[in-house]
Amino acid sequence: MEEDHLRKLEGERTSLNVGFVYLRILGNDLNKLFCLRSDRVYTIGRNPKHCKIVIDSPAISRRHCQILLSRSDCKLRLIDGSFESPCCDPSRIGSKCKVSRVSSNGVFVNGRRLPRGVVAELNVGDLILLCVKKNYGFVVEKIVFNKVNENVCSDMAVSLRAESLLGQLRSIVGSPDPVSYLRTLRNVDSTIRSADSEKPLNKDVAGKDKISNPSRNSEPDLGCHSDGKTFFLNRLTCIDHGVPDQSMGVTLPQLLHPVVTLTRIFIATFTCDVSWFLDYCEIPNQLPITIACHNKERCWSASHDSRTAVPFSSYPNLLLVYPRFPDEIAFGKDHKKHGVACHHPKLIILHRKDTMRVVITSANLVSRQWDHITNTVWWQDFPSRKTTNYSSLFGPTEEDKSDFGAHLAGFIASLINDIPSQAHWIDLLANYDFGEATCHLIASVPGIYTQNPSYLKSDYSLCAKQVMNMNSHPGSYLGCVYASVVGLSHRFGASVDSNGGQFKMLATILGRCRENSTGTVEVILKRNMNIPADANAVSVIIKDNVGNSDGDSILLGFLPKEIAKWVSPLSDSALLSFSAFIYPKETLEAAYAGANTRVQLFIYLSKGPNFDRMSELIHEGLLLASLCSLLALLKRSFGLWRLQEVLSQHKWPELSETEFIYGSSSVGTSVSPDFLAAFSTAAGKKLYNYSDSQESDPEWGCWRVEHELRKPSIKFLFPTIDRVRSGVCGGQLSRYLLCLSEKTWQRLRPMGIFHDAIPYPSHRIGYPMHVKVACRRFQSRADGNSFGWIYCGSHNFSPAAWGQTLHPSSSSLGPKLHICNYELGIVFLYPEHSSSDEARTNIDNVKLPFVIPAPKYKLDDRPATPQAMREVFAEAQSLAANLMEEMYEVSEDDDEEDEQIVEVSEEGDEERIYAEMLLCQVFSSHD
Repeated sequence: MEEDHLRKLEGERTSLNVGFVYLRILGNDLNKLFCLRSDRVYTIGRNPKHCKIVIDSPAISRRHCQILLSRSDCKLRLIDGSFESPCCDPSRIGSKCKVSRVSSNGVFVNGRRLPRGVVAELNVGDLILLCVKKNYGFVVEKIVFNKVNENVCSDMAVSLRAESLLGQLRSIVGSPDPVSYLRTLRNVDSTIRSADSEKPLNKDVAGKDKISNPSRNSEPDLGCHSDGKTFFLNRLTCIDHGVPDQSMGVTLPQLLHPVVTLTRIFIATFTCDVSWFLDYCEIPNQLPITIACHNKERCWSASHDSRTAVPFSSYPNLLLVYPRFPDEIAFGKDHKKHGVACHHPKLIILHRKDTMRVVITSANLVSRQWDHITNTVWWQDFPSRKTTNYSSLFGPTEEDKSDFGAHLAGFIASLINDIPSQAHWIDLLANYDFGEATCHLIASVPGIYTQNPSYLKSDYSLCAKQVMNMNSHPGSYLGCVYASVVGLSHRFGASVDSNGGQFKMLATILGRCRENSTGTVEVILKRNMNIPADANAVSVIIKDNVGNSDGDSILLGFLPKEIAKWVSPLSDSALLSFSAFIYPKETLEAAYAGANTRVQLFIYLSKGPNFDRMSELIHEGLLLASLCSLLALLKRSFGLWRLQEVLSQHKWPELSETEFIYGSSSVGTSVSPDFLAAFSTAAGKKLYNYSDSQESDPEWGCWRVEHELRKPSIKFLFPTIDRVRSGVCGGQLSRYLLCLSEKTWQRLRPMGIFHDAIPYPSHRIGYPMHVKVACRRFQSRADGNSFGWIYCGSHNFSPAAWGQTLHPSSSSLGPKLHICNYELGIVFLYPEHSSSDEARTNIDNVKLPFVIPAPKYKLDDRPATPQAMREVFAEAQSLAANLMEEMYEVSEDDDEEDEQIVEVSEEGDEERIYAEMLLCQVFSSHD
């Protein structure tokens, strides 16, 4: 009988192909991925002689724990210490097993210590810590069996397949266009198998059998569909064990599916694990990928060589880009010190031949945020155009219904404007139609901004290497760029203009110039073709409106080198025309002072004679890179001002408001009643006694700080420390995720704006949220219908993300907005009076990721500040006291400190040297 049993058991084993488990080892200097085979007992510890996985630390025992994947019942088991017999039969391992010795610091599974002799069954996504105070341990990333045994696991295989087919049917039925959705799934299985047969395996499993990705629930071929009218949540692998179903959330591989049809990918993120992304999504080695991400050193470097990196030789077309922060947001007066800012958007662009998918999420490109932490995910597919439309890059055209494409182009250009090799993304965007975008793009780009200028009529323009009269070539206005004039100090300094003759002439000419409605006067931009120092040099000349001779003009200075390098090619090719304006008073003050003061210059651009030929000319020379630089600097609204621009399209009656909430994982240290009032104003907040008849008065009905202090406008959602402590991992997943300083909490506490953030749906309770969602809801008094708007994206609730309003000074053009971060999000609008036949999602049908109404903090409630979390962990006996220091290290969203705003009004050293060199060569050529 015993021999028959052994033969039967052996037969069952041989009928089942080998299984694998992937473990990602965590530690101070470790982030390695190990692939272990089934039916082998693996020891983890610090002794290399007896351990397959070695963690060299005194905190780890010599044989800390053992792990085994059994193919007989498809289960992964773990025990603290080591089995008493090294030849322990895997099929006999049950819930209890004798061990020879347990580890010194214990084994914690999802925050709970594993008792001695107890065998734990692990699932994908489980977090195992071997030393909590050092954060040593591992995460179960994959459990895979190539072929399910028909006798042992047939029921499980049938169940998974049935649920998979049911998930497909749900997606098809739920799609507004089932036929198109079915076409996207056609022949995908054969395509993927063909591609996989040619693609090399990950280096960690090279030479082994091809392994599927278990986080896709045994159905890697299912994609996802969205009409763009709402957002979804990511799928949590630790709780969502069913087949792919958008009601349960989406995965990153689903968004990229099918990978074989992708031609290139663009990603913008804060933190990123590139190797994980390549392996998890099975990215082909030759696929062009651009990833813009944050780097605390390279993002502040002025060197172009520091802007990029190619990290993997096996992926030659993968490029990391580090977007640069401008000088004006430098921290303090010492510009060599790094500013307080971060590159914080979460954007994915998937380019295919006929469609471009735009994904905007709150998740960074790391496994923890996609698999174990709740994040929002929005995406929409946009079709290709029949003909390229470059006008759409500047703003909405007659055939476009939305400015989505223009703002997307401007944002991407701001990330890659000094990387010429990436300018092709701008060209690609002109080939896709974003007119049917279902939402509005809200971007933040670091800088100090003034209000967008109105169009000014020009008399002269620079076009095709010469100055043209605008009367003979009216052009079509496209936008404005803020620049400066460099070289005034050298032009009118004592060494050059010793008797003040040039300055007097400048004052005379400026006095005769006609000022327009904005108080500026027009200047002439002129190409300098004979200056050896710079072939792109553009001089700035002011002409006497009264005098008629050639002597009635004077050279002010030049365009900065970084501006001239794209103005010259675009004007020389006659693609664009440029005209410019300055403030006469500011110019005189700068010339008289003789200091290296910048003089503001406003460059207006319009279509040139060859604009309609851009498709055939744009790829000549550096024209595409020049266009990218122009779009990066083109005046647009960002942050709070962009939010106000979008929401001001409709009226939001105060008396009908039922909810105004904002939930995010971080609260800026500079949040104050001033910022709350500024954000509420941008969101359309007005006083109750405001009437439509008083709209002509811009100050009437404005929501101010005193109103905010009297009656706070916003309910802010942030988890309490008790909610974090009761999480599935005892708060471990919230480490480095939540950011609200104790100082900020104590300052805002008296306002009573804090409410507990309870995850929704209920199966997500216990898992942290990394969402950034705002909603203002109204209810019509006439018919009871709900309306309003919803924001989701990367913006945390902070002045660094949204911008801080600067009070205007006497020399100011008006209010200014200081933005520190790169951010990206979207706003859905649900106006009160929408046409009944318009297909749109009702605001009440959009499921927010937290419970509404959110419960207000009780008197004894406390948010999960770093200090509160340190105290909680210090109380736990299983955690070491020095965890308190670890908790205050770097948070994924700790994106700001107290901002010190310093406006840069002086020329930089490079600008000064450039201007002096040009002027010397100009005057020497006249001798």
